[in-house]
Amino acid sequence: MSNPEVAVIKMYAAREEIYPREVKGRYATLRWLCVWLTQLVFYGLPWLQWNGRQALLFDLGARKFYIFGIVLWPQDFIYLAVLLIISAYALFLVTAVAGRVWCGFACPQTVYTEIFMWIERKIEGTRSARMRLDKQPWGIDKLWRKTAKHLAWGTVALWTGLTFVGYFTPIHTLIGEVSSLGLGPWEWFWILFYALATYGNAGWMREQVCKYMCPYARFQSSMFDKDTLIVTYDTERGEPRGPLGKKGAAAKVVATATATATAAATAAVVAANASVTTKTTGDCIDCSMCVQVCPTGIDIRDGLQYECIGCAACIDACNSVMAKIDLPAGLIRYSTDHAIASRWSIGQMRARVLRPRVLIYTGILLLIVTAFVVSLALRTPLKMDVIRDRGAMGQEVEDGMIENVYRLQIMNTQEESHHYKISVSGIDSIALVSPDTLVMEGTGARAVPVRVRVDHGEGKHGSNKIKFTLKATDGADIEVTEKAVFFVPHEDDRD
Repeated sequence: MSNPEVAVIKMYAAREEIYPREVKGRYATLRWLCVWLTQLVFYGLPWLQWNGRQALLFDLGARKFYIFGIVLWPQDFIYLAVLLIISAYALFLVTAVAGRVWCGFACPQTVYTEIFMWIERKIEGTRSARMRLDKQPWGIDKLWRKTAKHLAWGTVALWTGLTFVGYFTPIHTLIGEVSSLGLGPWEWFWILFYALATYGNAGWMREQVCKYMCPYARFQSSMFDKDTLIVTYDTERGEPRGPLGKKGAAAKVVATATATATAAATAAVVAANASVTTKTTGDCIDCSMCVQVCPTGIDIRDGLQYECIGCAACIDACNSVMAKIDLPAGLIRYSTDHAIASRWSIGQMRARVLRPRVLIYTGILLLIVTAFVVSLALRTPLKMDVIRDRGAMGQEVEDGMIENVYRLQIMNTQEESHHYKISVSGIDSIALVSPDTLVMEGTGARAVPVRVRVDHGEGKHGSNKIKFTLKATDGADIEVTEKAVFFVPHEDDRD
């Protein structure tokens, strides 16, 4: 009896290296504009100054978030939560209208991958040169190119990690600590952690992050409909695929270029077919340029796929080929399923933007943004919490008066200092017997003990509702009132 054959079943497909070709065009220019804009903001914001301090600083140690002229405290966490909700709804709205344009143009993974690939091209060469370099045995040329590339990647990653930590530790202080090697353990950890994440995600994992790690690719379909703008291939116009009608050598060049997918062969395809006038197939000449430029390695001609990040690199590549063979652009373009199926004009496609889903997202987003702005504008820049001393439930002092002791937790959220006066009300004879004025420094917090008394016989036995008021006396229109309880003990309970 022969031994049964053992079959090895792999639970996942091994990653195939992707070598995206450099592409030029309208969308490539727009993508690089987004790279410059996002990185100028990210690397530049920590260096901006506002009122003598860092304009944008999340000071976790002091529990204060500085956002230009606004100072947020832990009690203001609701504003940060609302900002996240606004960002989420804005992403939903953009996705419903224009698909994954965020992924293709502004997502940090896309931006840093674009930067790292630019470094790779400058050091290792074009797509075909990189493919040859990876296949050749190790030597001096391969060693220095690979070393230089990874050193450049590491430098960018470390500076990115340093900038990231600079949003939580003042950047000038951080630079001084780095130069003197005086960083704390947590600062070292987060700089190296964020640097490693940037280096690994943008340098090594690249499309794997978009395809397998990012949840957005998985649930984007719930926000898509037939009128969502996506990167589409015009099947009716492009099929059947095939080289342009040309006899002899031209057809051979086309076949060779398609098989090897090298830069020289692809150029030969375009040159050999430039003067062709006979054509019996669709407009797609099957040059595979749309596949070669795709950062996730998909073929857009197979239809919409979750791996597509909407970067439009295939549109630029296809349009450049169409221009060289005297065919109209737009074989691959931004369009919608309905527009492609019904052959709609641009005007008809734009008319479908204002559909119920988009209007609902827009309405909710405007409502939340309006409420957020109004709430932030009307926010009182003074906070006070009243805490009664529970160790003494109310005691009788001289002349039979009843005294309660409180602690006022006061926070001045403005960066200017103010003079304040404390007052109390709620019982006829109630009064403060402790100092009733104080000065609060800018963005400061203080616990102020106060003693409150009422005359004998005033107030009912047990709890009495009172109010503490804190009001600016230096001309600023700032006032805050908080409720509290004054306890009057029974006769048998008095000292």
